[in-house]
Amino acid sequence: MNETSPLRIYELAGADPDLRFSPHCWKTRMALAHKGLEAEGVPWRFTDKDVIAFTGQGLVPVLIDGSECLHDSWRIALFLEERYPQRPSLFGGAAGLALTRFCNAFADATLVGPIARIIVLDIFDRLHEKDRDYFRASREKRFGMPLEEVAVDPEQKIAAFRALLAPLRLTLQQQPFLAGDAPAYADYCVFGMFMWARCVSPKELLASDDPVFAWRDRLLDAFGGFARNAPSA
Repeated sequence: MNETSPLRIYELAGADPDLRFSPHCWKTRMALAHKGLEAEGVPWRFTDKDVIAFTGQGLVPVLIDGSECLHDSWRIALFLEERYPQRPSLFGGAAGLALTRFCNAFADATLVGPIARIIVLDIFDRLHEKDRDYFRASREKRFGMPLEEVAVDPEQKIAAFRALLAPLRLTLQQQPFLAGDAPAYADYCVFGMFMWARCVSPKELLASDDPVFAWRDRLLDAFGGFARNAPSA
């Protein structure tokens, strides 16, 4: 990787500043690794809204590349593809971009909610003290119930989640990655969700004989084991 790169990324962190667990930040981290770009990671917490106020919004990831400032993982991926066309493509052309947009939407719309219901208390346990009141209040408003009620029957929730993965499973029975023979951003959109769970929770979302499990392992080992070696539960 280019160690002189001026890139900087603000990433959601737990009480341990090295524990970076946002699924969307992981999408961006994997995109940067795919492009062979090094970026300084800046730990950011839910209540640090003032730290990224210069972006005009309050969410991470935020990527700084020289004079460019971007937020939203999808917009960042598009930016990286345009900014660094000489490096490995995240999409593999216009058709790949269109299909990847679907993968990103699938991950966000289908996987975020079920995973959140499984790991919400694990997230809470790993937050910095200053974030806990905000997280509890905002998530209990979102779910309409206390966090403890959201998290009941994790085994049943995990079984239901595994059933949602049928399209991934059928695809990965035929090819090693969603993008084909090698990973691309379509894979990272979904993989970010599994890294979210891995970083904060000891619960295993996948059975060891699931093709999705093997796919996740391949991505954990990608780029020199970058994701596997990240601090996790």
